Amino acid sequence: MSSAAVPPVAPRRDRLREHHGDRFLDPWAWLDQREDPDVLAHIDAENDYTAARTAHLGAAQNNLFAELKSHIRETDVSVPVRADNYWYYSRTREGEQYEIHCRSPYVEGLGRPDPEGDVPGEQVLLDLNAEAGAHEFYEVGGLEISADEQLLAILADTTGDERYDLQVRRIIDGVVLDDVVRGVVYGLAWSRDGRYVFYTRCDEAWRTNQVWRHEIGKPTDTDVLVLQEDDPKFDLGIETSRDEQWLLIGAGSKTTTEFRVLDLNSPLAEPILIEPRSQGVEYVPEIDGDRLLIVHNLDRPDFDLAAAPLADPGRANWQPVLTGEGTERIAAAHAFASFVAVSMRREGLPAVRVLPKEGDGFGAPIDLPVDSELTSVTVGSNPMYDTSVLQISSTSFLRPRAIGEFDPATGQVQILRQRPVPGFDSSQYVERRLWVTARDGASVPVSVIHRRDVRPDRANPGYVYGYGAYEHPTDPAVRVSWLPLLERGVVVAIAHVRGGGELGRAWYDGGRLLAKRNSFTDFVDVGHALIDEGWVAADRLVAEGGSAGGLLIGAAVNEDPSLFRAVIAAVPFVDALTTILDPSLPLTTGEWEEWGNPLADPEVYAYMKSYTPYENVAAADYPSILATTSLHDTRVFFTEPAKWVQQLRATVTSDPQKRPVLLKTETAAGHGGQSGRYDALRDVAFELAFLLDQMGISG
Repeated sequence: MSSAAVPPVAPRRDRLREHHGDRFLDPWAWLDQREDPDVLAHIDAENDYTAARTAHLGAAQNNLFAELKSHIRETDVSVPVRADNYWYYSRTREGEQYEIHCRSPYVEGLGRPDPEGDVPGEQVLLDLNAEAGAHEFYEVGGLEISADEQLLAILADTTGDERYDLQVRRIIDGVVLDDVVRGVVYGLAWSRDGRYVFYTRCDEAWRTNQVWRHEIGKPTDTDVLVLQEDDPKFDLGIETSRDEQWLLIGAGSKTTTEFRVLDLNSPLAEPILIEPRSQGVEYVPEIDGDRLLIVHNLDRPDFDLAAAPLADPGRANWQPVLTGEGTERIAAAHAFASFVAVSMRREGLPAVRVLPKEGDGFGAPIDLPVDSELTSVTVGSNPMYDTSVLQISSTSFLRPRAIGEFDPATGQVQILRQRPVPGFDSSQYVERRLWVTARDGASVPVSVIHRRDVRPDRANPGYVYGYGAYEHPTDPAVRVSWLPLLERGVVVAIAHVRGGGELGRAWYDGGRLLAKRNSFTDFVDVGHALIDEGWVAADRLVAEGGSAGGLLIGAAVNEDPSLFRAVIAAVPFVDALTTILDPSLPLTTGEWEEWGNPLADPEVYAYMKSYTPYENVAAADYPSILATTSLHDTRVFFTEPAKWVQQLRATVTSDPQKRPVLLKTETAAGHGGQSGRYDALRDVAFELAFLLDQMGISG
C-alpha cells in the first residue's frame, strides 16, 4: 500500500457517559455533529487519506470495474407480470444508471409480450434516469397504480436518508397532479376510487408511528390521521391486499404484532382490529376472499397457518390449516383463487409449499422441487388473485436466478427466463454446505463456493461473509460482486451464524439479547474451521459484513485479532452500546427487543459493554480494516465507524503502513450505498481491489 500519507487524528474532546455505576469517557463523541465544520473537515481528511493509501490500486479498480460490468447484461428486461389490464416490466439500457418502469396493454389471447423487441402500446411509467437528473442519489421507495390504472403515485428520495416525497402523476401525459406531501417513509396505497392515497410518517427517532390519508389535489393540512402508534417499541406499516380491496395496517415490535384492515371501497371508515396485541404473539394476515389466512406463533415458535372469517377474525376463530414439522419455519401465506402458496424455510433454505383449494378446504400439499442442496425457491411477483399459476423464483450460489410459473393442476414448472450472467460458467465452480461445530457444540451451517480445481491444500486465499441478526438469513444467490474472487481462486464462505434466520426461531434467539456473543464466536469458529480443514491458508483469510454484520466484523476482530488478514465493515454498527442507550436515535427503542435495554437493565448494559466493538479494541496486532459509511445514513450514523477508526488507530499495535485502518465516507448515498448501478459497481471494485491486494492477488 502507498505509505506516504499520514492518518487523520481527530482531537479528543471527552464526553462522560455514566450508567449503572459505570463511567466511560468517550473521546470522539463530538463526531456525532454532522453539521459541524470540524466534523465535515475530518471526514474529508479521512477520505483523502484513504484515497492516498489506495492510490496504487487505481488500475486494479478499473480492471475490476470492467470485469464486474462484463458480468451484467447492461441492456436488459424483466419478465412481464400481468396486473388487471396491463403487463408490467422494467428495462435497463447500457450506459444508464437506473431502470425504466414500463407497461403494455393486456390483450386476451396474445400472451405475454416480449420486451426484448418492440412492444405495441408500451407506456413508460417512470424513467429513473430522467428523474434522477442532476441528483447524485435517487431512490424510489414506492410505486403504486390507481385502481382505474390512470394515475401513478411515487415515493422518491434524493439524499439517501430514506425520507421520501410523494408525487401523483397522470400516466397518459405525465402531468403532476399532486406533490405537496413531503418527508414520508415507506408504504403507499390507493383508495378504490382513486381519490385518496394512504402514506406513513415517522417521529424524530425515525420510528414509523403514523398512517395518514391524503386527498389528491388538496393541501396537507387537510390530511387525516388514520392511526397513531404510541408504544415506542412498535412501528407501523401498510400494504394493499392482493385483490386491492383492503388496506392492511400492521403494528409490530421485534416479538409482537397487531393488524387492522380497512375497506378501500370505504376509505373514510375506521380500520377494523383483527386481534389485539399480546406480548410475544406474532401473526401476519392475508386476505383470501371472505376469510383471512393467518400465519401465527400461538402454538409453535416456528409458526403455523390458520384461517378465520373476515367478519369475525379474532383468534378464538383461528382454525388450523397447516402445521409445520420439526424445524420448518412458516413465513407467509399467499392467497389466490384456486390455491394458497406458503413461503417457508426447510433445512435452512427458502422453500414453497402449495395448498390446492378443494371446496372449503385444501387438497394434498405440494412441495416445489429443488435441484441441489443449496437451491432456494421463493414466491415471485404475483399481483393478481385470480390466477391459475404461481410465479416462482429459484436460485443457488452458482445457478443464476430463474423465473418460472408453477401450475398446481399439473405439478409442472415452466421456466420463463433465467437471469443472464455474461461470462460466468457455473460448471467451473462448486458449491457445498459444511457444518462447523462451534465452541459450545452448536452446528453452524457454512455455504462454501470455490473454483472446481481448488483443493483444501492449506494454501488458498479465503473470504468469509456474515450477518447474524434480526432473524435475517443470507440465502443463496449468484452475487456478481463475488465472481472476481472466485475466478482468482478465492474460497468464498458464508457463515450462517446464530442471530440470523436460517434455521428457524431458535437459531435467531440463540444470537440475540444475552446470547448475542454467540454470533461473534460462531463467526470466529467458522474462520478457524476453514483454516483447520485446509480450505484457507492461515495468513490469507479476509472477511466482510455490513450494518449489523459490521458489528459482527468488529466484534470478531476484537475476539481474535490475528485470525483475519483484512476486513471490510460496511456501514458498521460498531458503537452499539452508545446508540442503544439513546432513545432519540433511530436504532434504539424499537431495537431493545433485539439487543436488550441497557438503560433499564444493568445486566444488559454490562453484556453489551463487553462486546460493543468501539469499547473493546485491544492493544494487539489487528488486520487491515476498511470501514465504509454514508454521511446521510439514517440506520447507522456515520459517527460510529468514524469513532471506531480513531479508537483502532489509537490502540492497536500493528504496523499502520502494513495494516492500515481506513475510512471511506460517501456524501451522496444511503444505508445501501450509492443508488446508481455503475456507481455501486465502482464501490465494489474499490473494495475488491483492497481485499485482493491484502491477500497478495493481482486485481
